[in-house]
Amino acid sequence: MNCEAFDGRRRTGLAACMLAAALALAGCQTATGPLGEVATIDAAQGSSENIASLTAVIQRNPNDPEAYNVRGSAYGRGGRYQEALSDFDTAIRLNPGFYQAYANRALIHRFTGNQQAALQDYNRALQINPSYDVAYIGRGNLYRLAGRANEAFRDFEQAIQLDTTDPRAYHNRGLLYQARGQHDFAIEDFATAISLAPNAAEPYNGRGLSYLARNDEENALADFNRAIQLDRRNAEAWAYQGLILERRGDRQRAARSYGEAARLDPNLKAATDGLARTRGA
Repeated sequence: MNCEAFDGRRRTGLAACMLAAALALAGCQTATGPLGEVATIDAAQGSSENIASLTAVIQRNPNDPEAYNVRGSAYGRGGRYQEALSDFDTAIRLNPGFYQAYANRALIHRFTGNQQAALQDYNRALQINPSYDVAYIGRGNLYRLAGRANEAFRDFEQAIQLDTTDPRAYHNRGLLYQARGQHDFAIEDFATAISLAPNAAEPYNGRGLSYLARNDEENALADFNRAIQLDRRNAEAWAYQGLILERRGDRQRAARSYGEAARLDPNLKAATDGLARTRGA
């Protein structure tokens, strides 16, 4: 469908096209915010002062796998991935049953693009502890981003059946429900994620899109507005806000929202396309 033209006769078709594009964008989320595993680099975690204090602990306890696991986690949060891998390797060598270290190392493998090694580590963590919800969630997100939706769904389901309190399980299962067009289930999962992580913007974005798919513009706009309040740099939320304003015919405000989204993420197609449609309003 061509989404370029906009007039009263074609508004319904354009709205459907824009919503389809937005839902496709949601399905490709890499989860980089508070609910994501690819966390923003925290320089303080990898600072020389923090690492020095953790190294002192290791020097006092050179055969303690937990000490290496903690320092590896600090290296990982600080973006020092090779050093993190080395520490997790040591932790696992000292304790081959250290399932948390396997899951932590899997996450670093994901950061560095070694998806197969990440999968092997998640599998090993779950072999050691089949009730480890963190590994199900990590492996599920690995599957989801690889397009293996059914396997991802099973992993998120398993984590939820284990009574996880990790909001990522509900948020990511909500994305999968959304991709299936099961928006009532998606809204319920996003609401649970919000209750577990009320300051995270991502589930508000997700729920807003499912509200929009149900033609509930009021609740959708409220969710996108809330996402922006929580994270002013959330380009997707600005673009979705613009989408609703455009649907309502408020092209001037829509252009401002699309413009802010495009400024934050020049590669966000939903923003650049929306701005092209509304520019000059």
